[in-house]
Amino acid sequence: MYKLPYLQKYKGKSTRYKCPSCGRTQSFTLYLNGNTHEPIHRTVGRCNREIKCGYHYTPKQFFADNCTDAMLGVSNKAMHSVSKFKIIKPPCPIGTLPIHFVEHSLSPNSNFVSFLKNHFSEEQINTVFENYLLGATKNKEVIFWQIDVAGKIRTGKIMQYNPETGKRIKHQSGAIDWVHNKLKKFGALPDDFNLQQCFFGEHLLNTYSEKTVAIVESEKSAIIASCIVPNMVWLAAGNLNGLSLEKCQILKGRNVTLFPDLGSYEKWSIKFKEIKQSVNCEIKVSEILEEIATKVQRFEGLDIADYMIEELKSTLSFSRRGVGCEVSQIQICFTPKLGQMIVTNPAVLLLIDRLQ
Repeated sequence: MYKLPYLQKYKGKSTRYKCPSCGRTQSFTLYLNGNTHEPIHRTVGRCNREIKCGYHYTPKQFFADNCTDAMLGVSNKAMHSVSKFKIIKPPCPIGTLPIHFVEHSLSPNSNFVSFLKNHFSEEQINTVFENYLLGATKNKEVIFWQIDVAGKIRTGKIMQYNPETGKRIKHQSGAIDWVHNKLKKFGALPDDFNLQQCFFGEHLLNTYSEKTVAIVESEKSAIIASCIVPNMVWLAAGNLNGLSLEKCQILKGRNVTLFPDLGSYEKWSIKFKEIKQSVNCEIKVSEILEEIATKVQRFEGLDIADYMIEELKSTLSFSRRGVGCEVSQIQICFTPKLGQMIVTNPAVLLLIDRLQ
């Protein structure tokens, strides 16, 4: 039975090697074959210097670059031949974009921000705009920039939204375009640009090092949730399959909660177990949507942002009919900023309570 490769566990200095990229000794972790527990190749592994080096050559990439039957891990003999295999071309470094692309795009003039204005205060919108560095195109599409924990620009996701409903609008090529793809078309990037995506909002982990990390699927959800619950750092995986072990390496030492969309709970629960075993962090999966969702909401595939917007609409009218907040109690339980939000709009407190 074929078993997946895995990163070698630390058992002293003898299990850490010289990085083939930066040359640092005792900083390189090898991938081992799941059946033989032998190294796949001396270049297949991950440098522990994630920010200063970032080298990570996976078994999948190795097999794709050097596709032979001997590399499928089906026999000891095959693995013996792999250990002798010589890489002709080393893996490309992670592709990054110049910061000026982000700086030139910064603008609140997108239909997505127009939608936010229907539900949130100017202060809330300014905060998320500054934190997440939202861009805009001439067609009022929003640009969700992917900036890694080292502050390097990986790419930008370009999306169009209905300014009234907040729903995505599809164009001829779909609902999503990418900055790196557009730059390739104009010859501003090489064809072999090595895209490796990171979490949307990942750069905020250094800024808010003490906050609990919340991970959702979509960038829209991360933005809306950060407006309502600013006591957490909200990251977006980008899609259902965007929650990967590779991305999660930057979560070491953090307290993390996953908020899967309806219909994604089972898959993210499996991924949660993998992350818990491989990454040194406190992590859990929220069941809140699974517990409270109606049949209609399940059919529509509700996400945490949709739920928050619905609850804000319903609880706002309810709060205006006499649900008040004791200022002294709020100041004890929440940060001054969040406390002031609750005093101004008690619906926020009801929403936080329902979200646990």
